[in-house]
Amino acid sequence: MNISIVGTGYVGLVTGTCFAETGNHVLCVDIDEAKVDAMRGGKIPIYEPDLDVLFERNLKAGRLQFTTQLEDAVKKTDVIFLALPTPPNEDGSADLSYILKVAEHLGKIMTSYKIIVDKSTVPVGTAEKVKEAIAKNYKGDFDVISNPEFLREGFAVDDFMKPDRVVLGISSDKARKAMEELYKPYVRQGNPVYFMDLRSAELTKYAANSFLATKISFMNEIANLCEKVGADVDMVRIGIGSDPRIGKRFLFPGIGYGGSCFPKDVRALVQSSEENNYDFKILKSVTEVNEIQKHILVSRVKKHFGKLEGLKIAMWGLAFKPDTDDIREASALVMIDELLKGKATVTAFDPAATENVKKIKGDTIKYAADEYAALDGADALIIATEWSLFRTPDFEEIKKRMKKPVIFDGRNLYGTDQMEELGFTYFSIGRKNITK
Repeated sequence: MNISIVGTGYVGLVTGTCFAETGNHVLCVDIDEAKVDAMRGGKIPIYEPDLDVLFERNLKAGRLQFTTQLEDAVKKTDVIFLALPTPPNEDGSADLSYILKVAEHLGKIMTSYKIIVDKSTVPVGTAEKVKEAIAKNYKGDFDVISNPEFLREGFAVDDFMKPDRVVLGISSDKARKAMEELYKPYVRQGNPVYFMDLRSAELTKYAANSFLATKISFMNEIANLCEKVGADVDMVRIGIGSDPRIGKRFLFPGIGYGGSCFPKDVRALVQSSEENNYDFKILKSVTEVNEIQKHILVSRVKKHFGKLEGLKIAMWGLAFKPDTDDIREASALVMIDELLKGKATVTAFDPAATENVKKIKGDTIKYAADEYAALDGADALIIATEWSLFRTPDFEEIKKRMKKPVIFDGRNLYGTDQMEELGFTYFSIGRKNITK
């Protein structure tokens, strides 16, 4: 099948590359000429495990191509995916200007039947707006469908190639048959393809992400309560996670969620609810809890030392989660700002996200070449991202490098008994504190 992907951000590039991997001819469109030239030369603009192998293979085979011309996509392809950004407006609503501008342009250059697929995360009613934008200038036959993505950063290739489910909002048999054919290679093991109306498909993505965000904030509240009553959140997590109605995933407490999806989608669903005269109380609390949780470790640092000023803090992890270079709404950035405001100094290490942080933080913090170099002369270590690299470190090396072995673990990487035995002062989330 001949497919085009308009937008080569995280979702667009993964989608295009994975479609090419099953033999489709994919043309990716982006207005950034420098970015397009770089991708033509084999350079991937994002960090995502396993994407480089598929990208290189399909680029070399000619199945994956890039252009800055939207006209090429309309002329050469039958299915056009819109994987464009929908950044939040000041009120939290999704900005649809990029999508609607492209839709209007499509209407001016379409001359035959096309299937337009909303791949971006968009509020209910967006497909209808896209139809209207196209129909301003094109009076022929076309379909607009909703196909929300459920890609986890760090696992996106596997999620696309072997999806738990595919959701498609479709209003015509012609479009349904085309989508069935396109997704057939990805659901050979029987994973479901759900066909539904457009509005339900659009809401499904927001509902899924908001529910997962709710689980995270709930567990963070439970963790905070555990510390008050002397319980262990790890034991509570295991106890409730064994209930199949609840499940084991997204029950790990920490220092709040971040990234490009959960914060934005929760706020957008709240705003969409308000536009429809519904007060979504739970989600408002989810956001409030999450913002508070991002500050919890720095508060503990200040309480333990009695100050922030003059402290030298090492930080492991800058990305909002492991296996990505994405720093959007990362808890680490919130903590860095708070530490710098309190006149502490920060030396950070992250395996993938350092360059992205340098672009916005510059030389306000220091950047270490490896995790141990970040510790030299540090008063405390803050663990902000649960990279695998940090799970089994050389604890003796940590103790040698630091002034005193003090760790504030925002991801509960280590056992409290282990840290006590090793002689660390250790603070984690929802468990007993180890003080020396």
